[in-house]
Amino acid sequence: MAKVSVNKHQPVYQMPTNPAAVRTKRYALPTKKYISIAMRHFFKSQIKWAAVPLLLIIINAAISLTGVYPNIWIYIVILVGVILYLLFWVIQFTGITQLEQYKPMFEKFSYEIDSRQILMKINAKEGSIMKWEQIQDVYKDKDSYILIISRGQFVHLPFSIFTSDHDVKVFERILKQKEFLTEK
Repeated sequence: MAKVSVNKHQPVYQMPTNPAAVRTKRYALPTKKYISIAMRHFFKSQIKWAAVPLLLIIINAAISLTGVYPNIWIYIVILVGVILYLLFWVIQFTGITQLEQYKPMFEKFSYEIDSRQILMKINAKEGSIMKWEQIQDVYKDKDSYILIISRGQFVHLPFSIFTSDHDVKVFERILKQKEFLTEK
């Protein structure tokens, strides 16, 4: 295996490329797109917690209607709490785009994807390997695939970076083999 490094602190061993791998054009994730995708994934993963403020509002409405303890301030507190919680996460995802340790997420990569791994290449000599085991989930949007690694970390692969429709179909077949996409 040839040793290549993404940066001077992190050596990466590049496996030999597979001639049957899906190769993509170079692509860099725009920071605004990152923030919108991260927030969308955050909402999907946190939707169950939306019941807490709704339950508090319903309980307060029931207490107010019965006349036991009429108040209006709890509605304001719940609304402010929800807004501050969402604002916290927007700031977190925006901050990630500014941190030096996350800069590699926004560099231009070309990808070589096969059933063993995803090879992310900065150039012909530098890159890193992502094993399929690292990926938690995959979403297919109207214009891209999103491979979720963890909260705030994902790989965004728009359809436009694939060189042909055949490559998109091969990539989709790999995702189905790995049981990330299901048949409709």
